[in-house]
Amino acid sequence: MGALSPHTRGRRVNAHLCGMHIRLVVALATLAAPALSAHAYATEPPATYNGRSNQTTLSPPKVSGAVKVDGRLDEAAWLEASLLTGFSQYSPVDGIAAADSTEVLVMYTDHAVYFGIRAFETHGPVHASHADRDKIGADDNVQLLLDTFRDRRRAYSIAVNPLGIQSDGIFSDNSGADLNPDFQFESKGNVTAYGYEVEIRVPFKSIRFQQAKSQNWGINVIRRVQHSGHEQTWTRVARGAPSFLAQSGTLENLSALKRGLVLDINPVVTQRTTGSRATTQWDYDAERPQFGGNASWGLTSNLALNATIKPDFSQVEADVGQVVFDPRQALFFPDKRPFFLEGSENFSVPNSLIYTRTIVAPEAALKLSGKMGGLNVGVLSAIDGAPPGSDRPIYNIARFRRDLGGQSHLGMVYTDRVEGESFNRVVGMDARTLFGKRYILNGQFATSFTGGGGKALSSRPLFDVSLLQTGRSSGFTFLLKAIHPEFVASSGFLSRVDVAHMNFTPRKTWFPSSGIFESVSFTPIIDGTWTWDRFTRGTEPNDIKFNSSTSALLKGGWRTGIYTWTESFKYPDYLYGNLFLERRTNGGAVTDTVAFSGTDRLTNLGAMFTFGTPQWRAFSGSAEIVGGQDDNFDEWSSALILYSTLNADWRPTDRFRVNARYVEQRTHRKSDRTLVRLRSIPRIKVEYQVTRPLFVRFVGQHDATKIDALRDDSRTDAPILIRGSDGVLRQSTAQERSRFRADWLLSFQPNPGTVLFAGYGASLGTAQFFSPRELERTSDGFFVKVSYLLRR
Repeated sequence: MGALSPHTRGRRVNAHLCGMHIRLVVALATLAAPALSAHAYATEPPATYNGRSNQTTLSPPKVSGAVKVDGRLDEAAWLEASLLTGFSQYSPVDGIAAADSTEVLVMYTDHAVYFGIRAFETHGPVHASHADRDKIGADDNVQLLLDTFRDRRRAYSIAVNPLGIQSDGIFSDNSGADLNPDFQFESKGNVTAYGYEVEIRVPFKSIRFQQAKSQNWGINVIRRVQHSGHEQTWTRVARGAPSFLAQSGTLENLSALKRGLVLDINPVVTQRTTGSRATTQWDYDAERPQFGGNASWGLTSNLALNATIKPDFSQVEADVGQVVFDPRQALFFPDKRPFFLEGSENFSVPNSLIYTRTIVAPEAALKLSGKMGGLNVGVLSAIDGAPPGSDRPIYNIARFRRDLGGQSHLGMVYTDRVEGESFNRVVGMDARTLFGKRYILNGQFATSFTGGGGKALSSRPLFDVSLLQTGRSSGFTFLLKAIHPEFVASSGFLSRVDVAHMNFTPRKTWFPSSGIFESVSFTPIIDGTWTWDRFTRGTEPNDIKFNSSTSALLKGGWRTGIYTWTESFKYPDYLYGNLFLERRTNGGAVTDTVAFSGTDRLTNLGAMFTFGTPQWRAFSGSAEIVGGQDDNFDEWSSALILYSTLNADWRPTDRFRVNARYVEQRTHRKSDRTLVRLRSIPRIKVEYQVTRPLFVRFVGQHDATKIDALRDDSRTDAPILIRGSDGVLRQSTAQERSRFRADWLLSFQPNPGTVLFAGYGASLGTAQFFSPRELERTSDGFFVKVSYLLRR
């Protein structure tokens, strides 16, 4: 048995008492579940670490020889493993003992760390399915957080469902678990009479960690129990604390970890055949197969160099359709391409000043990412593709972040995009400071430099500051952000420039001891938005908002909420530069045209209702209904709106999954209740998991829009003229259109990096609103992608 730390030896008596209790529980479980080893705990009980007794520092034993990962904890080596018990509830109410018993065994060898999980479920059936990677959110699951640098800022997230289906990513306090990055690890599990049992092996080749002969890692375990909607943690985690990861336990004295040479070579071959209509005939163009590849070299245990040549970055599934609530804001779509996801946590920067999706189709790219002591490093260079006759954009991006103290940091970002003689560069600094145990101060300042190609050099600022007070039952957030109208971030994503935004959001939460509610939160919101010029001149905000948010978690996993708004919006003249009105005589003759100018201010009042069901074994659903008086941005007048988002997940078997989503955006004029705009987006995704690595999927999405002929609704009621790209003014006319996208995919992915994708996608359209019978195929295509991961 591995040696106990001095911190733990004083609790040897408690460990033996706890071990006696565990032996009794397991003995009873063994009678009902023969899958448990008959000789489990027949010898001296393992070193036990009870989270509720604050026994959260352990030295797991180092065992010799390999352990077969078969989902059954019946090998002799498991008898030596450290045992984690004593879980606490974290959500919806923290601090109380977990209603479900969980045991986690921990040990390691020269080349890997092992975890064994026994999750006891006495309240009902276990939720488990044969799912694709990262699709276990509807199942019971256990998530391991491994903070291998013990910096209390980011951790590897290794999660499994009862059948050992994997989900992985990077966990941070700011954003939770980012499931886009994938790592190689082994896991198998099975449902038992007492609950479920899972075995996990995480090779040291798959993760990055400190360069030290003996090192300490942060660790915590999160268990999600679907029958109740509860989350439970091994260490006692306070929801009101500034950091989740800072409340983790410690794996100490991990010694002589052998990572070896980490060299991944990932050749990729893709082939596409695209079809389109040429006059009356359908024509197909079969492209030559494209050969490319990725390579990753682990320079050290904490620093990696990645390279790619002509990678295939095609999406195998179309982006989920989104509706525009405010045309002043651009829509954000996350990057899901593997090369950019590797080490993506090292490129994270406030206000998304690094957004790798701006690199559309690189010919080649090189990236260095990792950690050097307390310095997080991310450096990326890429040559993007370009249409014939255009210059290829060249990107150089650098992100550095220095850890300071327990939870503070100082960061720097530099981005450079050069296209021919034109360039855009952004330089910025950001910082985070934790003080007074409950307060977090964040700040950022950046400047963009744009010039070349005959343009004068311009330098424009961005700044962002926020103060947070954390707490279990109360707290607040204050933020102030401003972006100059000529601030340009060609390597980043800014949803809006020429804006200053101030927000104050206090919060109060109640935890009723009886009744149907687990928790109730109320948040009033005071919000102001200016254009840069009005902000610097000290005038009143363009948009003034007094809103509120009330949410409730109910027993059994139900949830509901209501968001109300009372707002005043000032006319945004820059949106309407291409709109004009005709002046007419009393007889109706046109005299001239004038620029459109809307009502100075509009007042809005409304509410949003949200509702969600528990995560039942075969079904779950949610709804979001928005209604009230809001802006009619098409004509800048008051409107009556009704926005709906409905979502349903159905799992009739443990291999078959159906997701149905419907989004509708309906805007009517307040003056006469006539329809201005209607957009409808139904979407369905159907997946069948043939085997663990093999599944087939169909995604169908219909996007239909109807827009009325526009008029000056708030003033003259005259028709609106629109200036086209050719400079000609044309009267607005009613429009209808529908688009349908269908995608089929066959996916075989035994591990990250080794894949076979075969797919077919087709786009259909019509000039009528929601007329499926009138849809005609406009384009389609077949593609095949094959890649294989060679690891040394």
